[in-house]
Amino acid sequence: MRRLLFVGVGLALVGALAVGYLASQPAEAQPPERPNANPVGDVAANLPVTQVVLFSSGVGFFQREGKVSGNARVDLTFPVQDINDLIKSMVLRDLDGGHIAAVSYDNNAPIDRTLKSFAINLTGNPTFAGILNQARGEKVEVVLTQTNATQPGTMTGTVVGIEKQRQNVANKDVVEVEVLNLWCADGMRAIKLAELQRLRFLNPVIDAEFKKALETLATSHDTQKKAVSIQCAGEGSRRVKVDYVVENPIWKTSYRLVLDKAGEQGADKAQLQGWAVVENATDEDWKDVRMALISGRPISFQMDLYSPLFVDRPTEKLELFQSLRAVAYSGAMLKDAKEEMVLEALTESERTFGLARQLRPTTAASQPERGAAPGKKDTNGVDYFYRVQLGKDLASRMDLGGSVQSAASAAKLGNFFRYLVEKPVSLARQKSALLPIVAKDVESKRVSIYNELTHAKFPLLGLQLKNTSGAHLMQGPITVFEGSVYGGDAKIADLQPNEERLISYAVDLGTEVDAKPSSDNGRITSVKAVKGVIHTTTKVRETKTYTIANRNDVERSLLIEHPVRNDFKLADTDKPTETAADVYRFAVKVPAGKTETKAITEESLVASAVNITDSNDEQIRFFLSQTAITPKVKAALEQAMSLRWDLQKVTREVAEQEKQLKVITDDQVRLRANLREMPTTAAAYKRYLEKFDTQETQIEAFQAKIKELQTTEHAKKKSFEDFVNSLNVE
Repeated sequence: MRRLLFVGVGLALVGALAVGYLASQPAEAQPPERPNANPVGDVAANLPVTQVVLFSSGVGFFQREGKVSGNARVDLTFPVQDINDLIKSMVLRDLDGGHIAAVSYDNNAPIDRTLKSFAINLTGNPTFAGILNQARGEKVEVVLTQTNATQPGTMTGTVVGIEKQRQNVANKDVVEVEVLNLWCADGMRAIKLAELQRLRFLNPVIDAEFKKALETLATSHDTQKKAVSIQCAGEGSRRVKVDYVVENPIWKTSYRLVLDKAGEQGADKAQLQGWAVVENATDEDWKDVRMALISGRPISFQMDLYSPLFVDRPTEKLELFQSLRAVAYSGAMLKDAKEEMVLEALTESERTFGLARQLRPTTAASQPERGAAPGKKDTNGVDYFYRVQLGKDLASRMDLGGSVQSAASAAKLGNFFRYLVEKPVSLARQKSALLPIVAKDVESKRVSIYNELTHAKFPLLGLQLKNTSGAHLMQGPITVFEGSVYGGDAKIADLQPNEERLISYAVDLGTEVDAKPSSDNGRITSVKAVKGVIHTTTKVRETKTYTIANRNDVERSLLIEHPVRNDFKLADTDKPTETAADVYRFAVKVPAGKTETKAITEESLVASAVNITDSNDEQIRFFLSQTAITPKVKAALEQAMSLRWDLQKVTREVAEQEKQLKVITDDQVRLRANLREMPTTAAAYKRYLEKFDTQETQIEAFQAKIKELQTTEHAKKKSFEDFVNSLNVE
């Protein structure tokens, strides 16, 4: 089974970018037309890949082109994983007056399911007899072998079926043979299958179905490939182009950076050489293709357009049969004298070019004779020529410009950056290649970079690199050479033209940094009272002191990376050389053999709020004791305390009166109990009754006093709250 994909397929953003930049090229830059390699007829040869545009987002734009004549069919094959991208992005162009009639491609159904859809089912490797049994009732033409003298050589008839018969052979043994029963014009005939030389179906429909089934079997041999056929309609010879975007390995970059010999840090020129790593992950060789490399990252996604999608539909029943269905709801500085001596001896120059110094003659006895030839040796058997030559090689500066030239031109393309490979590229299938894309001098400045989180003791040797190459530098590794000696590896993120970036490639063992923090406990800097709330601002001050010891024999330009904290601001500190999203960078120059310090101070303001009504006297006295408090705020808080003391005094009096009242009321419970149990004529009865009467008078007096005090308490409380809530002093 095949599907038809009619023209109208939209191209994804990646393809649009690739087409756009090619269209912008001048006419003379367009490649010459290829000769017509496709024969006139119904089937055209596969269109070769002529153009490749690789992106750094995991896709590639491919263009195939060639010529066809008349009504033609172009057959292409693609890996099954590319079909979704192909359906999503393919653009077809039949130029010079032609048009694309249709596109068909193998569906995603299992091969057995496809084979079962044909009139003759070839699943399970059926036998000859099995095939003929499926063709019962179909007219066939058979040709018999010449050994059969009882049957005509050629006959036509209708297949009745296949049966098995037991027959005698020459030695009189009985064997079982398969016989084709054929209804012919003169009646039924039985033909041994062993005597059949050839058989063909006379029904053109069955014959075509059988051929299609065989074609399906042929294409199924590689289950990872799917065929795509493009029907081109028109007259005469025409150009045909097929563009599409499919998954492809991202192109990568790697760089080589050559510095002058290690020495005093400062501004310098460095040779930068960049290589693009491209990969042909397809199953087709690329022959003289036009290639471009795009450094942008357009959005690209996958969507399953290839697999058949079926919508679940409910099954409805007639009312008669309807029933209910289920519902699915770091170390110390200079700590050892011996260690110090070793570190002082190991300057950067010695570490980098130590081998050359060891090989350089140092005494008269060891000096080579003037004009010494290769092979000349001293008394110790040392080859002077080898030694001197090696020393010269290590002390020289590697030159990258003479051997490799950039093979690509760089230019901006909208929001992206492109490299146009200036010569056609040939690359065999499943092979990779290195293409030179950058060969320029760039500005660089030697620095040492200290970040406590990277290494608590030693900074890193690095560069402040400015991209003066004129090209966008994609992220990738950088191999750094000091003169002609390997210095280390670095990595860099995407770098725009004229943008600066730090890189580091080795540990600076000749420089030590000790970072010590200190902090105060914070001090209140302001106090204000607003609507019953005391607002305070506390300033917290933290300082980190960096002590830098330079044991090298040259000056060090050190960049200290100090973390940026959003809740702290720099204070009493020089402005940083630059500020990144996560760190401040401070530049410090440290002379050879000297020690320098750099203190970085930060302050943070911490605000707090306390309700006056919820604060006790000790808390308010604490605020009153602060030197930052103004006289107005101090007077207001003192008055608030006075009002609250008055209120608290009345509240205590109310509590005392209520306590005494409770004592009397509790005693009356006892008196009532005694009066109920005692005879009215008893002397004690009269005494209890008099006491009860006296207590009633006292109760009335307490209640009146409590009511009076509660009125006063309410007034003082209101006075206190009104005063507090109206406060607005600072």
